[in-house]
Amino acid sequence: MSRRRDELLAIAADLFAEHGFANVTVDDIGDAAGVSGPALYHHFDSKEALLGETLIGISEYLLAGGRAVADAGGADVVERLVRFHAEFAVDDRSLITVHFRDLVHATAGDRSQVRNLQARYVALWADALQAEARSLDRDAAEAAVHATFGLINSTPFSARLPREQMLDLLSSMATAALGASRLHQG
Repeated sequence: MSRRRDELLAIAADLFAEHGFANVTVDDIGDAAGVSGPALYHHFDSKEALLGETLIGISEYLLAGGRAVADAGGADVVERLVRFHAEFAVDDRSLITVHFRDLVHATAGDRSQVRNLQARYVALWADALQAEARSLDRDAAEAAVHATFGLINSTPFSARLPREQMLDLLSSMATAALGASRLHQG
């Protein structure tokens, strides 16, 4: 992917996060990028294609990063998954916001691809959680993972601390929440 294309995706994500996908025009994105709105069509077929690529890119990034953490192994995989996801949420607030709010505006094909990638990411986390708490059944593990994502992904809406303090707080809270899920017997 070209540097300019990446730049346009980042600009669009910021605008979508601030105003909502439906309230951003191609001309708005072009103005923010210093080009005419129609110039975006040299890089993307439509505003929806730009959104789809953003959402799929987020999901691919999270899955690849989660796999790297899990593949490294160790006794602290769950803690490192938490930290990885918390860093993404704190550092990429626009992307978390767009992912949370604007998936409904993506094409059916893009939504399906994103949901497939998300399911694989949840499964990776659930596998790690069950490896640490063998008595935890799969449904409980996946429910705990989704609840943890809810806690971490709320960061763009509530972050009031410096980055490192926010990461430490989120990581400790999410790890504690997952620890509580280990008490649940299947």
